[in-house]
Amino acid sequence: MRPDACDVWVGTQAIGKARDAAAAASGLKAEQVTIHNHIIGGGFGRRLEMDGISKAVRIGKHVNGPVKVVYTREEDIQQENYRPMYHMHARAKVQDGKILAWHHRVTGPALLARWLPEFFIKNVDLDAVEGAVDMPYGIPNLFVEYVRQETPIPTSFWRGVGPNANVFATESFVEKIAHATNVDPLEFRRRMLQSNPRALGVLNLAAEQAGWSRPLPPAPAGSRVGRGIAVFSGFGSFLACVAEVVVSDDGNVSVTRTVTASDVGVIVNPDTLEAQVQGGTIFGIAAVLYGQVTIDHGRIQQSNFHDYRVLRLDEIPKIETYFVHNKEKPGGIGEPGTVIVQPAIVNAVYAATGVQLTRMPINPKLLRKQATT
Repeated sequence: MRPDACDVWVGTQAIGKARDAAAAASGLKAEQVTIHNHIIGGGFGRRLEMDGISKAVRIGKHVNGPVKVVYTREEDIQQENYRPMYHMHARAKVQDGKILAWHHRVTGPALLARWLPEFFIKNVDLDAVEGAVDMPYGIPNLFVEYVRQETPIPTSFWRGVGPNANVFATESFVEKIAHATNVDPLEFRRRMLQSNPRALGVLNLAAEQAGWSRPLPPAPAGSRVGRGIAVFSGFGSFLACVAEVVVSDDGNVSVTRTVTASDVGVIVNPDTLEAQVQGGTIFGIAAVLYGQVTIDHGRIQQSNFHDYRVLRLDEIPKIETYFVHNKEKPGGIGEPGTVIVQPAIVNAVYAATGVQLTRMPINPKLLRKQATT
């Protein structure tokens, strides 16, 4: 900080907002602020927020020299902008093994109303309904509605954004309908994707490479095994994932294998593409198994990795990635890997236990095998 200028060195996903935040905190004009943006490695939505920049500038106003601000792990976990909470309600009319009508209500905060108001249109948060309004299936009657409900907890984006919640809900509900109609989940999806060849293509590729028609290896003693599938279109790309899980009799879930097929159009950098799917898969598995903070008297109870779990090295499954090669317009891949693996895992748990989970993360208590005499 200087009387007539402010220089900020930071890794940010939104340089313009970083400049504006520094200007507001310093009292300078925007043109007096220079942002030196780092290669951030991973932002995951956290670096769309400007709290760290504002804090550094406020401190810098009282210091004669450079200031570096680094949050401790405890500060970052307990004073975050958290993943938004959504409630989904879905119902469908099914006839002759196909869905004829679908009603999906999304209730939750409007992140775009705060962060990007021009995309909060007619009281609808376009991010909050993404993955619901653009399902890949050929459903002739589709009605999606959004009900804004803010929470007292500060919320923000995270990797996968709106489709995380919506695809978890839609693919879980499709799975429930397939089971209720006694149709194989893969075949049920195939019937509804006949007019969407790219989505059908990744679904078939993932199923083939995973060996969908082959039985799983026997379950280890004291456990059950299951295989689940999910398909998704979004960010200009098409993905399908098959997940295999082992559920212990005390309810703990281990993901042993994932097979993801992706159609992102023209592939620009194959290594980056594979790395993004692998990283997204790990991110998504951690969210399904552990991604939760709890609040007591207004305070976050977790503080570090001993009580806020992430996926550990020995928990990472075998991750297989396959790609469709074509000349279609390039799509995105930074987010979809996280989105697609979550419903595939929950559907695998459903196949293993007969229990369909409707919340993330997984609650092992709901999956405990009842003792028999």
